[in-house]
Amino acid sequence: RRRVTTQFFLQSSSSLPTRLDGRLFSTAASSDEKTTTTTSSPTDDDEDDDEMLMKIKVERKKKKNFEMRKDKRRLLLARQKRKRLMVGMAKAVDRGQYAVTYNPGGVNGTMFEAKSGLPSSSSFLVLGIESSCDDTGAAIVRSSDGCILGEALASQTEIHEEFGGVVPGLARDAHEDKIDQVIQQALERAGLSSIDEVDAIGVTVGPGLEICLRVGCNTARELAIKYNKPFVGVHHLEAHILMARLPYQNTEKNKDEDDDDEEDTSTTTTTTVQQPPLATEESTTTNEAEEHHPHFLLFPQDIPLQFPFLALLVSGGHCQLMKCLGIGQYKILGGTIDDSLGEAYDKTARLLGLKVGGGGGPAVEKLALDGDPNAIKLSVPMERRREDLDFSYAGLKTQVRMAAEKMKLEKKEGEQEELSYQDRANIAASFQNVAIKHLEQRLNRAMERLEKEETASIRSLAVVGGVAANKELRSRLEAICKEREWKMFVPPPRLCTDQGAMSAWAAIERLMVGSSDEPEGAEVYARYPFANHDDDDDGDDSDSSGDEEET
Repeated sequence: RRRVTTQFFLQSSSSLPTRLDGRLFSTAASSDEKTTTTTSSPTDDDEDDDEMLMKIKVERKKKKNFEMRKDKRRLLLARQKRKRLMVGMAKAVDRGQYAVTYNPGGVNGTMFEAKSGLPSSSSFLVLGIESSCDDTGAAIVRSSDGCILGEALASQTEIHEEFGGVVPGLARDAHEDKIDQVIQQALERAGLSSIDEVDAIGVTVGPGLEICLRVGCNTARELAIKYNKPFVGVHHLEAHILMARLPYQNTEKNKDEDDDDEEDTSTTTTTTVQQPPLATEESTTTNEAEEHHPHFLLFPQDIPLQFPFLALLVSGGHCQLMKCLGIGQYKILGGTIDDSLGEAYDKTARLLGLKVGGGGGPAVEKLALDGDPNAIKLSVPMERRREDLDFSYAGLKTQVRMAAEKMKLEKKEGEQEELSYQDRANIAASFQNVAIKHLEQRLNRAMERLEKEETASIRSLAVVGGVAANKELRSRLEAICKEREWKMFVPPPRLCTDQGAMSAWAAIERLMVGSSDEPEGAEVYARYPFANHDDDDDGDDSDSSGDEEET
């Protein structure tokens, strides 16, 4: 800056006036000439000064723009380098590239802090709020037995159906319109008159659509501050996983159903998590519940699924295999390198012209019932190319599109929607068969590796996420578990999808280990990966790029 300014003055010293102590001087071009006083008019001097300042400002702006372009180029090159390093690696896995990760227990996973306090009673009620995508949910869950006292859910299926997918802006507006009503309905169905009667509040803070997450988080934060309640920021994927640990106790309402389920599971090594009891008029308060349940207080050993266990998470945005070591402690074994299984179902549904307002998975599953799973030859993704535990569904989606186009050309049909019903059913069935076969291969490989480990005696599998509601998927994975003598835990279909009970139960699990968050300044995160925790020093490949710079 000095160099530019000095050069400017030297070049124009013969013509520019100089102002000193209120007097006007003109500098001669030659150093031998004597400086004399001039009587320039104030108007001319001001114009010259303005012109000089304008030129200086232009030079400064050029230099600033140059530096900005230089910084932008540097950031772009760094981003491209990170992308090249991560080509072919599973998404949503922390390798040091994320500034924020989910790690409530600190470095060793067990240093929990009750930043906003804990419930005063060993048995408590939690309000859970969910707004991560296109469903507004709220529920009141009791910590002692996992009983869902009351819940409400506002679906946005009709809003997004015409667009073939979720529109974030419309989803946010729908959340804002319904969230207060949904919370009030959950309270009323639980027999509560006010938020003051619950003991803690949990809300999903990520991952998900940021503008939708903010609606639920802001509401929960305001309620926690207003009523002075412990606040828990719930991780959406952990909430799905922990639904497989939701305890179940017999009630008069569904005692017969439970007896039937006990007969079914007594001869097999697989278990399906039963529907948690809903509140009845006879047991809506904590004191009355104690009278009906002799062993009312919940201890860790009362939960059917114990840590550690293997989890297969299959949802609309994620597809991961992970070793679950404890609350907030997860080791990612494998994940999708492109599309998740839920995304593949949605895109296949749109390709076949199905209505996807309620999700492409149920639509494809229903259509596949009438099709032949072997009618169309599709290859299993990465069957021989990679021996790891990662998934890939982008190629399968392309295979389905090309198969449909080939059928159109062969039959000389004009549009995709004009394929015959049987043709579309065959495509759906063939896709679903290969998609699940890809899961089976990866799952068998993960089970084999865990069976060889001497330090961990893991023989339990939790299948969670929205796609876990698929009946074909459940039955085929159950057959694998039965063959390998593993136990499989799957939430009821309605609890596989997003709802308020999952946020409430995840908050209960966090509170039971002495963990809560500060409501003031609580943030939401569109991307919120688990911090990788190892139960041993086996040097997993997923941590090989841990020295990459943060974004």
